[in-house]
Amino acid sequence: MLSKKELKRYDRQIMIPGFGAAGQEKLKKAKVFIAGVGGLGSPVALYLAAAGIGTLRIADHDTIELSNLNRQVLYREKDIGEEKAASAAAKLKKLNPQIKIETISETISEANVAKLVGDSDMIVDAMDNLPTRYLLNRTAIQKNIPFFHGAVYGFEGRAMTVIPGKSACLNCLYHGVIVPEEKTPVIGVTPAVIGCIQATEVIKYILGMGELLTGRLLNYDGLRMKFTEFSIKKDPGCAICGKAPGR
Repeated sequence: MLSKKELKRYDRQIMIPGFGAAGQEKLKKAKVFIAGVGGLGSPVALYLAAAGIGTLRIADHDTIELSNLNRQVLYREKDIGEEKAASAAAKLKKLNPQIKIETISETISEANVAKLVGDSDMIVDAMDNLPTRYLLNRTAIQKNIPFFHGAVYGFEGRAMTVIPGKSACLNCLYHGVIVPEEKTPVIGVTPAVIGCIQATEVIKYILGMGELLTGRLLNYDGLRMKFTEFSIKKDPGCAICGKAPGR
């Protein structure tokens, strides 16, 4: 049941046709795993917290650096040196004390990814490297939970939603390609746009409203201010989500 305070707090979104108090209850019961609370994870976590997602489980092994602050809007100069997960949780609890925040200050790896995701209802990919993204994608397929992909580069970004058994997965898109890790150029407004799209997808999925970015890659070009959509077909021979996945 929603309290009087919650009904007041979420009044504007409860007013949305098809949302209602029942929709807010769904958000309250949801548990979302956010992999990374950097440039993408900051807006994702902020807007999911503001919307009233009941539990956010955030994982990030890094500490805050000065060079993060052009895009990682959860942090301030005084936070430099702190663990990102703990610092992010403190900000999110100030924004919305009624939600639960679980923090993990560990590197996501093959050995621990399933345990870290735990009983979360979905996974948000806010990472900055393909190997970890592939791990999270595979874990989502194995656990049969949605996976919300986002990536940024400079003024460009992309987003896609994966529903296991129904839509193409990240491996169908990238085919397991690994690119060398390098310092990625980015302006803060780009992860703000893509992170908000990811948060929107999460909320829509929980509510069962609208049309998800399944089987579709949405590409954002900030310099031309254009969105382009590409159809991504599910690969029957995919090693991760195909008929005979190699997992």
